[in-house]
Amino acid sequence: MNKTVMELQDQFRQLRLAETAEQLPQLLREAEKASWTYLEFLESITGFELKKREAKNLERRLKWARFPYMKSLSEFNINEQNALTERQLSQLTELSWLEQHYNLILLGPPGVGKTFLAIGIGIEAIYRGFNVCFVTMGELVQLLKTEELLNKSKVQLKRIKAADLVIIDDLMYMAMDQREANLFFHLVNHLYERSSIILTSNKSPDQWGELMGDQGITTAILDRLLHRVEVIHMDGDSYRMKHRRKVFPAEV
Repeated sequence: MNKTVMELQDQFRQLRLAETAEQLPQLLREAEKASWTYLEFLESITGFELKKREAKNLERRLKWARFPYMKSLSEFNINEQNALTERQLSQLTELSWLEQHYNLILLGPPGVGKTFLAIGIGIEAIYRGFNVCFVTMGELVQLLKTEELLNKSKVQLKRIKAADLVIIDDLMYMAMDQREANLFFHLVNHLYERSSIILTSNKSPDQWGELMGDQGITTAILDRLLHRVEVIHMDGDSYRMKHRRKVFPAEV
């Protein structure tokens, strides 16, 4: 029984092959022009659909990551600081540490590129097929405190708990009370041995106890975070200050 192109397109849509349905007229023209075999035509259809689905999955993973901005590792200027060598940056990019559930702690004052580096690694991980979530510590505390009250918080925390890589920015930027520290411990405990975590902080781990207010919880958190970890000290001048833009041009 002969079918029109539009009827075939409708059937493709019923099979949830919407991208192929839209492209079908063009694929048929190419097949006719190049005298494709049946096998070549089927390979073209399945290849097109898989490519489109992967593009959509990539777009969705980037959206769910909730990065504050998009900066790839290719834009990270290794010469701006002495914390990493080219070889070490290459090792981070290979992501074998992520597959083994290692954590990264990026320490240093504001403006030295901690968040930039964390986002770059996160974007690279997404392009390699991993699920990534980015959240500031302040946002995370609010999510944890409102998980049972707000569906939005519950959904976001569900994604965080299911992520392969969780990036927590500005850890220990503010003090936590005992309840907040306890909620954070339970999250870290859930992620332990399941996911990798990248933490950025201007406070070293030996100072975290002062801001959590409970040495027992702090010890339990550190025990899990530091079991498999690489700590990178990113000292130096602020990148933002060195490259700041001015209203008034420099006078000659």
